[in-house]
Parts: sequence; C-alpha cells; structure tokens
Amino acid sequence: MIVAALQARSSSSRLPGKILKPILGMPMLARQIERILRSRRIDKLVVATSALAEDQAVADLAAAAGVDCYRGSLDDVLDRMYQAVAPYSPDLMVRLTGDCPLADWDVIDKVVSFAEEGGYDYASNTLQPTWPDGLDVEVVRFEAFDIAWREATTTLDREHVMPFLYRNKERFKLGNTVRDVDLSGLRWTVDEPADFAFVTKIYEALYPANAAFSTADILTYLASHPDVVALNAGIERNEGYKRAMEKLAKVTGHG
Repeated sequence: MIVAALQARSSSSRLPGKILKPILGMPMLARQIERILRSRRIDKLVVATSALAEDQAVADLAAAAGVDCYRGSLDDVLDRMYQAVAPYSPDLMVRLTGDCPLADWDVIDKVVSFAEEGGYDYASNTLQPTWPDGLDVEVVRFEAFDIAWREATTTLDREHVMPFLYRNKERFKLGNTVRDVDLSGLRWTVDEPADFAFVTKIYEALYPANAAFSTADILTYLASHPDVVALNAGIERNEGYKRAMEKLAKVTGHG
C-alpha cells in the first residue's frame, strides 16, 4: 500500500493563511488535493495538519474534499507525518507539502515507480533538483521512516521530516531521479504573495479549458508569457530549509 501525507498548516510567516486563499473560487489546498488525487499510484491521501484551533479549517477542507486528516504537533512535523500514515501500515510513504498547487500527479507516479524499481529506502526528485520548485516528491520505505521517527532528535530532523534519512546515507539506500532538462530555476511553489499571483495566473489561463492541465501545458504557456515567469523569479528556492541548515552548521560546527 502507498500512502501520501500532505503536510499543511494555515500559519505562515510570509503569507498567512496561504493554503486557504482561493484560486478560481476554491482554496489553494483543495486545488492541490484535486491534482494529487489524479495519481494512479497513491492508494490513500491523508492531510497532516496541526492540532491548533486555527487549523480546524484545514481539517474541514480535507473532509469536504473526501480525504482523511490527521491532526498533531505543529513543530514536530516528523511525528505528525508518521502518525498520519502509520495506521495504514503502508509499504511506501509519499511526502508532499501543501504549498504546491501545481503538483503534478505524473511526477508523483514517476518518483514512486523510481523508488520501487530501485529498491530505495528514500527516493526523491529533490536531492538534485531538476523539476520546478513546487513539484517536489519524496518517497520513503515505511520501515526506514519508522527508524527516522524513533531515532531522530535534532530540531532540523523533527521539523523538516526527511533529513535524518539522507544525512545517514551509510544506513539507507538513497535515490534521486532527474529530468533530461534542468528546470529547477522555475518557481511554482507558494511562499510569498508574488508566488500566489504566479500560480493564480497559471490557473486562470489553463484550468477553465482543461482541469487536468499538465506540467507540459504550464511550460508551453510560460514560454509565451515571460511576464508571468518574472512575477516570482527573484525568490530563492527552499529558503526555510537553507536557513535551518545554516543554523545547524553554527551549532554543530559543520559548515
């Protein structure tokens, strides 16, 4: 069984309530769920949010979308994601984050198949990113995820979920799948108001004619609309994780 956990919370320092902001009349998170559910490989999707009162809206959204929801720790995200999937005893767990309304089900399925075929404990398209930022997929064998959940102790590991696995490469078999053409410079995730403006433009341009618009459709549109690409082109990829790594380097002396 393959279970995907969609990590989502309404609090955000740069764009508060972003996952509930409407895109064409539907909350951004609901748009992402709609796309994830097109996956042919995922057997179960669970939204993993916090137990804070402000995230009741996230739980309500999940219920309205017809998907399960687990509510747990705000800061110990590793525990929250573990508890979200553990009841299903999956073979593989897929980690997705709720700030990616352009998530591509085909990319999800490719990474899942890559993980299976390679027999990896952890596989992703993020260790060496070549997809646009916002199409990130991480797949982990549940037995390996259980080890991380039991043994990880640092704030970095507990908050960012997967670092324990890929920092212990001598213990786990790691894999990364890449595109033929590197598109990692494109930013399709939502952290800032400019990001939200960008994805809204994409939806307005493509969704009315084809609700199942693909990555190829987006790329075709962007090729003739450089003004849309420019909306959020100056924002750095994975800023939050980079800051956390910098803090860890200062604490441990490894940098």
